[in-house]
Amino acid sequence: MEKGDVVEYMGCSKEQIRWGNNDDPRSLLVIGKEYTIEKVKVHSQHTKVKLLHKMGWFNSVCFKRIQNS
Repeated sequence: MEKGDVVEYMGCSKEQIRWGNNDDPRSLLVIGKEYTIEKVKVHSQHTKVKLLHKMGWFNSVCFKRIQNS
């Protein structure tokens, strides 16, 4: 995943949120809705994404890429 990619939020489990101390997207995002990636942080064991116009950093496994930047 890269800056500018369009992704679909697939939902996120408690474990996926806790892994790497991610922010909880469940009250902020809608399952099935598309979002644009603003920033990406790659760590050794996981990747976090920041979405355009949304607060927080979320586990990338909670998203499916729809369109490349």
